[in-house]
Amino acid sequence: MEQKETPPRQEGPNRAVSTHRNNRSAVANSKIRLIGDGLPAHKAEVAPLLLQPQWSSTDPDTRLYVGDSRDVLANLPDRGAVDLIFADPPFNWEVPYDGWSDDMTRIQYERFTFDWIDRCVDALAPTGSMWVNIPDDTAAEVVMHLKRRDMTMVNWCVWHFRFGQCRDSSFIMSKVHALYFCKGGTRTWNPDEILEVSDRASIYGDKRTMEKDSNKGKRVPMDVWYGKFWGRVQGNNKERRPGHQNQIPEAYLERVILACSNEGDLVLDPFAGSGTTGTVARAYGRRSIGIEQSEKTAASAWERITETGMCRQGAALGQSSAIFSKRGGLKS
Repeated sequence: MEQKETPPRQEGPNRAVSTHRNNRSAVANSKIRLIGDGLPAHKAEVAPLLLQPQWSSTDPDTRLYVGDSRDVLANLPDRGAVDLIFADPPFNWEVPYDGWSDDMTRIQYERFTFDWIDRCVDALAPTGSMWVNIPDDTAAEVVMHLKRRDMTMVNWCVWHFRFGQCRDSSFIMSKVHALYFCKGGTRTWNPDEILEVSDRASIYGDKRTMEKDSNKGKRVPMDVWYGKFWGRVQGNNKERRPGHQNQIPEAYLERVILACSNEGDLVLDPFAGSGTTGTVARAYGRRSIGIEQSEKTAASAWERITETGMCRQGAALGQSSAIFSKRGGLKS
């Protein structure tokens, strides 16, 4: 459903969204400087008539382009018409991606980040939304640049996983930021599609939650995401795709796509990787565009999107995220 931001009567998260929207021009016109501003923006070769997807399919329209996302986005015929973007860019952590240098200097990486964000914002429809999956060391820069681009923050979510990389030099990283922004005052928001069992129902047996007129015992998920099927995809995980360095679980994209798009909408992923976004989008009747710089990686992603499909469609929906056992003598 379409949801329009309206000034609420009380303080809280909704008021914060409204405040950000009403003051977005002040941020966009500010003199905030970030490290990446020290380099010139990427100049894409504009040749829209020559741009063709490497792979495409119909019912629904599904396309996968091979190339630098900054160049592909600049020539995309769908610019200004994309309903939802999900971006999980390289983190610049020296991951050995096929054909990609993941060890840029800091100024180069920030410039690269600002460039692909700019292209994504331009690709969005006026009612479009954008999610960015990013770690601690670049989250602040992404937020500030999106605000400079007149985008409004809706949620700063966190994807939490239990299997972090072991280290003793600092606390073990067990999260990535999931930044949710919208372009205009109206956005697609489908809370009923992603409800989960509330703690009131699963732990406390609170009768009030079962006496509601609708969605009895359910709630919209909180902004820290975890639970069964939400862990990092690695090892012998059922979703694991061989030859891919990093994968996001289907549950993550399932929540984003169901909540922030409708059937038939156009979903775009500028860093297609293993193809999770396109796979989930296609499973739920969304049109999709993927962009991947490696032809080898893209070929594997396309096989997954069009042949393998989702492994756990619907499995993570509606489950409880409670971290305590039942109380008060509740029966299972």
